[in-house]
Amino acid sequence: MAVRVQHEPFDAVAEVEALTRGRIDVGGIVTFTGLVRGDVDGRPLISLTLEHYPGMTEAELGRIEVEARKRFDLVDCVVVHRVGELTPGEGIVLVVALSRHRQAAFEAAEFLMDYLKTRAPFWKKETFADGAGNWVDARDSDSRAEARWGGESATQK
Repeated sequence: MAVRVQHEPFDAVAEVEALTRGRIDVGGIVTFTGLVRGDVDGRPLISLTLEHYPGMTEAELGRIEVEARKRFDLVDCVVVHRVGELTPGEGIVLVVALSRHRQAAFEAAEFLMDYLKTRAPFWKKETFADGAGNWVDARDSDSRAEARWGGESATQK
């Protein structure tokens, strides 16, 4: 499956090896790994909790992945997104895009991340060292990044 939602940590190297094993049609691989930061605007972060609706989230990630395959000349790709309570330094998301030429892989990875940040149905709660916690809203910068791709997203069809 090209998209997975899981509690367990992922291994980026193993994911790339699995996608490229025995292939000679790949000319470029772009990976992106998102990590939990240790602070938010200078406030020490203890944990980031990600919640989702099983089934619905995977279906939405699948739509985003299909859209990337349509827009870019990809040989293959994978999206792995974690849920549960994560601590600073842990991986949250992995995007791997394979193409015959580097530009398509770079663009597809950016497209996937921009849509994941704005359209993927995850709920994120930050818990800080002072005991305070808050649910995270989408950032304006993420919405602007998504808007640069223009047109209808896979989630609006």
